[in-house]
Amino acid sequence: MTLNATSSKNIAQVLTEALPYIQRFAGKTIVIKYGGNAMVDDALKNSFARDVVLMKLVGMNPVVVHGGGPQIGALLKKIGKESRFVEGMRVTDSETMDVVEMVLGGLVNKEIVSLINQHGGSAVGLTGKDGDLIHARKLTFTNAAPEMNASEIIDIGHVGEVSSINTAVVDMLVGGDFIPVIAPIGVGKDGQSYNINADLVAGRIAEVLGAEKLMLLTNTAGVLDKDENVVSGLTRKDVEALIADGSIYGGMLPKIRCALEAVQGGVNTAHIIDGRVEHAVLLEVLTNQGVGTLIRRS
Repeated sequence: MTLNATSSKNIAQVLTEALPYIQRFAGKTIVIKYGGNAMVDDALKNSFARDVVLMKLVGMNPVVVHGGGPQIGALLKKIGKESRFVEGMRVTDSETMDVVEMVLGGLVNKEIVSLINQHGGSAVGLTGKDGDLIHARKLTFTNAAPEMNASEIIDIGHVGEVSSINTAVVDMLVGGDFIPVIAPIGVGKDGQSYNINADLVAGRIAEVLGAEKLMLLTNTAGVLDKDENVVSGLTRKDVEALIADGSIYGGMLPKIRCALEAVQGGVNTAHIIDGRVEHAVLLEVLTNQGVGTLIRRS
């Protein structure tokens, strides 16, 4: 097919717009939390894989951390086990933890690795148990309802938080031109496995690696203000104001806090981007406009 003059000009403009970003981010680490619609829609899955491969080919070092909540829920339902949640966190007994490890460390992780490799990349799948990567501790959940005289500690099972990250295996893979794909399962001092929120894992890994960017894929257009408009750039003060006026609430709260902690911990910028848009990762990294909200220190 022969391009007309207008099409040729548009393509050339896109390519030249990308050049300074490729130069700027060459050799830099970019941690991507992969989840939401981008993980279940076939077209979006393939566009994500191609984005990651292209980033690697132009000299960037993508590190993928993925979730898998819907896939876990589907398998639990299939085996007749009810999913229970407390404050948005999955109650994870020993049987459920076995399913979590099978889904995150097996089915989901290997599908992502396979897709990236099919598109010309060299991906390697890990859980936090591999290479002593993610050290975890049991997450303590406290219910402090106003009607209660004292706070109640609720045991939600094998749900953890990150205590520390050992990046040796990730450093080795990145140095060997591989793309690490990490499932958010950690291990405690007692050898127990823990299910950890993927956003939190991605944020901590980005901090420890000294990443240039942390990118969190979501099922929204980004952070919205009271009028449902996407806010393109935020500082800590801006975030606090949006929380105070009720613009940021619910499921966006942990994401925005994760992003803030990452930039306060040394990550240059964090981005909450719309994973429902094809090639959202490349659009955010290589264009002037992007497809979400950028969070910076000041």
